[in-house]
Amino acid sequence: MQRCRFFSSASLHLCPSASLFHYIGTMRTDWAKVYTETYQDLVRFLHRKVWDADRAQDLAQEVFVRALKTDPKDPRAWLFTVANNLARDEARSAVRQKKHLVLLKGEADAKQEAAPHPTEEAERQEQVAAVREALETLAEKDQAVLLLWDAGCNYDEIADQTGLSKGAVGTTLARARARLVEAHRRLEGKNAASR
Repeated sequence: MQRCRFFSSASLHLCPSASLFHYIGTMRTDWAKVYTETYQDLVRFLHRKVWDADRAQDLAQEVFVRALKTDPKDPRAWLFTVANNLARDEARSAVRQKKHLVLLKGEADAKQEAAPHPTEEAERQEQVAAVREALETLAEKDQAVLLLWDAGCNYDEIADQTGLSKGAVGTTLARARARLVEAHRRLEGKNAASR
């Protein structure tokens, strides 16, 4: 078996890791800097998509693993595009898994046995659930604009991600906020009426 020599161009085709090493050496993107500047925004964006903090961090790590194999012109936009795709795949996978799970009853029983949360935590959880429910009633484009804005993306990045023109981002964002507020009010009224 031939040993991998990283600095020999003749061995690049013999050793995949050498090819990767060579490619990373020629990249323009400083992924360490991009990671430092973008990681928290990316996790926040993914958390709003999957509603699980640990899973959001795992997905963010996966995005950066994939990033090491590319050299995009706009790294931040590329990261959010990949993150959005991974979150969508995650949601599809979760739906498939839920169809096959028989353990839901066991989880519900375990939650009932758990100690009750303090009042403040329960109220906070209710608010988060209400906002999540209202957000899910919005069109996908409205959701995307709101989540990207919340993740710290600027108008150019939101335009790149959603396909909107830069001039339409502000208007779409304002309308999406208004729709979110209206959906939240409507759901609060519906929940209050059913009590």
